[in-house]
Amino acid sequence: MFDRILDRWQILAGLGTIAGTAVMATVFPRALQAAAIKPDDASALLVIDVQNCFLPGGSLAVKDGDQVVPVINRIAKGFANVVMTQDWHTAGHISFASSHAGKKPFETVDLPYGKQVLWPDHCVQGTDGASLSKDLAVPQAALIIRKGFHKDVDSYSAFTEADGKTTTGLAAYLKARKVKRLFVAGLATDFCVAWTALDARKAGFETYVVEDACRGIDAQGSLAKAWADMAKAGVKRIQSADIAA
Repeated sequence: MFDRILDRWQILAGLGTIAGTAVMATVFPRALQAAAIKPDDASALLVIDVQNCFLPGGSLAVKDGDQVVPVINRIAKGFANVVMTQDWHTAGHISFASSHAGKKPFETVDLPYGKQVLWPDHCVQGTDGASLSKDLAVPQAALIIRKGFHKDVDSYSAFTEADGKTTTGLAAYLKARKVKRLFVAGLATDFCVAWTALDARKAGFETYVVEDACRGIDAQGSLAKAWADMAKAGVKRIQSADIAA
């Protein structure tokens, strides 16, 4: 008898806890959520490679790549510091499959700086494909970093080329402006976004990747690996709704 009463009491107590939680969630909806992150003068938004070649109809289109544009436009309004990047390849770039006899896009080759994924020709200097999306509306962007313009080395990261040595100068630019916290958005999550985020951590910046402001290619599990690598490096994965307007 006592056991049955105790069981009923535990059930009722549990229901009371659940009910109380529901009331808290209704009356104080922010009480159960983390506070939104408010960008300040020590924060910067990095908009990675939102270019025509990576958008629908482009030569290396990222699925749903155009969907990042309105998200980026919305969150960018909260940032005084914005930097954009552009892939800016030479014709016949070493990362193009067309530069390697018998090779097809998404195969790999070994180059002096390591393993290189081969891509369709894309973002060739001065072409419309290399242009930033006309729908981007971020007038306060103060710097555009062009990368991948050395013919014999690829460049995914906004900070360092694929040889791991040649820098773009971005870290020095940000530190000169006393930026300490970076938010990364753009294309593609598992390549240029991830490499940028990882290098940002190496350079000592607190780093966030805004997941719904990015889209990935996901070649042979590359997206899951990129997220795992970023998490291991201390990159924080957030949504645009986590950024205070």
